[in-house]
Amino acid sequence: MTDHPRLAAACRVALAAYLHDLGKFAERARIPEALDSADGQNNTRADLEKQNYCPFFNGRHTHVHAAYTAIGFDLLEKHLPRLVGGDMAPFAPWRTRDADDSLINAAARHHKPETHLQWIVATADRLASGFEREEFAAYNQAADEEPGRKLDHYTTRQWTLLESICLDRPEDRAETPAWRYQLRPLSPAAIFPMRAEQCENVGKTAAQAEYLALWDGFREGLERIPEPHRANLPLWLDHFDSLWLAYTHAIPAATAGIGGKVRPEVSLYDHSKTTAALAVALWRYHADREDDPAQVRERLRAQWDRERESLDLSRQAWEEEKFLLVQGDLFGIQDFIFATGGETQKRAAKLLRGRSFYVSLLTELAALRILEALGLPATSQVVNAAGKFLIVAPNTPETLATLDAVRAEFDRWFLRHSFGQSGIGIACVPARCDDFRAGGKDEPSPFRGLMERLFRALETAKLRRFGLCGEAPAPAVFDDFLERFKEGECKIDGRSPAEVKEGGVWMNRLAADQIDIGHWLANRNRLLVTSERVQPLYEGQNLNQLRLDIFGFHVLFTATEDETGKFGQEAKTYNLRRAWDFSLPESGGAALWHGYARRHINAYIPRFRATDLDEAALGKYDGLDPEDRDNESLDLPKTLNHLARDDRQPDEKNPGRWVGAEALTTLKGDVDNLGRIFQKGMERPSFAKMAALSRQMNAFFAVYLPWLCATDYPDTYTVFAGGDDFFLVGPWHSTLGLAQTMKTEFARYVAGNQEIHFSAGLSMTKPGLPIRQLAELAEDALDAAKTHNPEQTHPVPKNAATAFGESVAWADFDELMKLEKKLADLAGGQGLSTGYLYGLLRYIDMAEQEKAYQAAIARGETPNIAIENALWHSHFAYQTRRLVETRFRDIEDPKQREALRRDLQSELAQRIAEDGIKKHGAAYRIALFTYLYLQRD
Repeated sequence: MTDHPRLAAACRVALAAYLHDLGKFAERARIPEALDSADGQNNTRADLEKQNYCPFFNGRHTHVHAAYTAIGFDLLEKHLPRLVGGDMAPFAPWRTRDADDSLINAAARHHKPETHLQWIVATADRLASGFEREEFAAYNQAADEEPGRKLDHYTTRQWTLLESICLDRPEDRAETPAWRYQLRPLSPAAIFPMRAEQCENVGKTAAQAEYLALWDGFREGLERIPEPHRANLPLWLDHFDSLWLAYTHAIPAATAGIGGKVRPEVSLYDHSKTTAALAVALWRYHADREDDPAQVRERLRAQWDRERESLDLSRQAWEEEKFLLVQGDLFGIQDFIFATGGETQKRAAKLLRGRSFYVSLLTELAALRILEALGLPATSQVVNAAGKFLIVAPNTPETLATLDAVRAEFDRWFLRHSFGQSGIGIACVPARCDDFRAGGKDEPSPFRGLMERLFRALETAKLRRFGLCGEAPAPAVFDDFLERFKEGECKIDGRSPAEVKEGGVWMNRLAADQIDIGHWLANRNRLLVTSERVQPLYEGQNLNQLRLDIFGFHVLFTATEDETGKFGQEAKTYNLRRAWDFSLPESGGAALWHGYARRHINAYIPRFRATDLDEAALGKYDGLDPEDRDNESLDLPKTLNHLARDDRQPDEKNPGRWVGAEALTTLKGDVDNLGRIFQKGMERPSFAKMAALSRQMNAFFAVYLPWLCATDYPDTYTVFAGGDDFFLVGPWHSTLGLAQTMKTEFARYVAGNQEIHFSAGLSMTKPGLPIRQLAELAEDALDAAKTHNPEQTHPVPKNAATAFGESVAWADFDELMKLEKKLADLAGGQGLSTGYLYGLLRYIDMAEQEKAYQAAIARGETPNIAIENALWHSHFAYQTRRLVETRFRDIEDPKQREALRRDLQSELAQRIAEDGIKKHGAAYRIALFTYLYLQRD
């Protein structure tokens, strides 16, 4: 049995609401089962079901997808949880599909609702889209196929929401965007948009065939959910959510009304998810209060039905605060990941990946703990990315009291294991149905106001950590703190009491778990969450369990499902709460679905390839610590010391010698102006759009970036990547190229929208630098990029990168990388000496001083800068002349010798002095240092 008495019922409500638009998928695929003759009058199954589920307007049935929802349920039933039987609460205890208050009818009658539960689903459907009453009435009368439309609901492809984000000039927003998503399953390749003409100019038959192929893949994928898990409805629903995402992320939820208020820019997945979350919260609100279902039905009917309007009932339905938006935010992430003790460096790579994964695990399990405490299904969690989550709950006193208890539980766990260095803040914002309206051009958007309250509430929660300012604050003094140091301090984080001895080193259990995770991630791809420890039941199997429970859950890592028998018995007894697949994509285009709920919380790990081992035999890693060398085997993870040498290249002139700096680059960045993007960027914001925007922003960093590293930058650790930010560590020079590629690919991902971009800080360091210092340097570099100027020289603030201590706009960064290649060509072709190149640093300094001098004069100030700096160009010309005089001294013909000298001096003056130093000033160091470090011994 489940712990919460209403959880199973809530899951059934969620399933009905989640699949209310199943028919859009099925109808666009023209599934043959719906078109076969069903009676003696040659009526198809679809013809008959239209009578039951579709509105009738102007002599025709509209929204025929509702009929296909009922048909789709029948086709999928054998692979769904039990839908027929005696205990179907809150639906009627029915044994046939014809029962009025059945789960199927609640899903399929969302355009013709009659019963209390049908109105619950219908209301959630409309709120998720941000509809107002009159607007929905017009939409409900619209047909999918309208005369004169160039595209119909088969051929229309989903617009990209990211293309339409506009912060400063909403008048520039295109009426019809130019980019679309291709109709493909979720994969690293499929999340990128294409030009409309590349994927939308297909005929109706071809478009239907694309839908049918997707439908067939979905049905096959449904069969892959383990059969024993169907008996555990909360577990199964979490699996199904990932399957639905994989096959509906690019299906437009609405196509009617194109060119008007309804734009096909929200996916069927995001609409389904938000509808389910709202439906469950709405049902639970009334059920927990024991409201009369008949009265609830009338209030909801009055809310939307103009012909039966009761002003008092309608106002009450719109303005009653029925929903509670629960936000969670993990704070202290940096302190958690980069805590440093004496033994940290020896296990740096394992700790980085283990701690990063643990951070994601904490957020996932915190959300799960709240869901279970409130009796809500997985679909009630609409956002979970980068340490933040959002859950939709009923706004009842019981909910608030439960959240207070869970908040205290979180505080105790973090105070016990992190001593207040990190924790989870919980913020709650009540909401009315009216708050979900998108609004119109002539009024402020109610939903935009709700989002602003959400952001403010979370900021306030961050300042109230551990309830220290509340009426009953958590203890700020640990009574048994000193007594816990019987074995000294943890040698991994340097601050906690040691509890266990692993590998001869004393550490706390949390650190030991993180090290184990760092090891297991190399050969595990599935995670199990249970309420009771299960290890003794599976002795001898490839299964590993964490020492610490997390918020009352026990966590196990396993490889393939065959090795653990799919945990059927644990699923049936509800001990198995969740089973998550966190494997990385196997290919760029394969569907991200393996039969289990997916969590994109794994990091890409660099491993030894055959070419690495060949280079090791040639001496590339000679001189490293023996502990590092012992790790050099095919497919084993690389250490940071190996990565620091991976950009070194063999010296062509001296066999056995390797050149290039031995160093790492840490790359840290995040999306600029994210708060404004969510609060101001959407023209008509809605709950579904907000969820879609969050999911899509996360997908680039959590889905695509690890794949990019695996394919093109295989020596880069993705320490963390998700939400809107990333932290990567790799060989110093390759990481410069990765930063450029990420910038280019992100621009492609957002359909070239110049108002969505990220800034990044790159910090080059020796591999032995303490991890915490490495992180701080990267953070400082990112801060410099974020504050890089802006208006004077570049029209777009931020949108910059910092490298070698210099901050530049991305366009300049790209140009500087090109200048480095030109410098390399010059140095190699013309024999530029190392002394000459290092001397350029002095001229860069002088040029910067001259620039500052001129700026002070322009401001009417007396500059405190030597005027001699203006002579840098003359000094450069003198040194260049000396260089070229020696370059061609063996040419006997004086005219030819002088001509060659003059040409080379002119070329160096143009490419280095003019294109480099004069144009870019101090930033030219980026090009110069890049070249010089590539030549180092």
